[in-house]
Amino acid sequence: MQTEHPVVSQAQWDAAREALLRREKELTHAQDALARERQALPWVKVEKPYRFKGPDGPVTLADLFQGRRQLIVYHFMFDPDWEEGCVGCSFLADHMEGALMHLRQHDVTVAAVSRAPYAKLDAFKRRMGWRFDWYSSHGDDFNFDLRASVPKPDGEVEERPGASAFFRDPDGEIFRTYSAFERGVERLAGAYNYLDLAPLGRNENGPNFNLGDWVRHHDRYDNAPHACHACG
Repeated sequence: MQTEHPVVSQAQWDAAREALLRREKELTHAQDALARERQALPWVKVEKPYRFKGPDGPVTLADLFQGRRQLIVYHFMFDPDWEEGCVGCSFLADHMEGALMHLRQHDVTVAAVSRAPYAKLDAFKRRMGWRFDWYSSHGDDFNFDLRASVPKPDGEVEERPGASAFFRDPDGEIFRTYSAFERGVERLAGAYNYLDLAPLGRNENGPNFNLGDWVRHHDRYDNAPHACHACG
């Protein structure tokens, strides 16, 4: 076997693995502490009456909760001028389906929101075979206020992948509790966790912030790579 990787005895491997395990446990404890700090963040009341469009027409932010107290909105990058959604966001969206039934039982609703008109979202959703709830904020300030869409000096708009969490109290008041963007939502893509266990890791070879050039829309893996509009 030809490999540049060290090959050692079982005893040497056990010692190296035990040393790494100690580091892994330290990281786990640090992540638990960080999660507690995240949940302790102050909240901000949502005052603006945001409006979205879904399969049944106009809806409010309160409607997106679907009767639950907690809502996570995934900011799916889909500019109104694009004909399909961002490759990276599509990669993450492929992971959403299996989690939904469990999250709903835990009082959490998950939905995607994008600036593209609903007809484009619906067509792309059908093409990809997704079933999660996806709403259009076309013409509304939601994406801009949440900083998922950022106006640039040249008049263009930069789309950012991210997620925002909200809480709705018994009086119907809505609060924004958390937001994260770019690699801050990487944990939602479970395939990365598998790759981090694989011998070659993520093995990415592209300029994009966390994708490399290997990720494509899942219906294009047998064809030429397709670049994300926003990532270049």
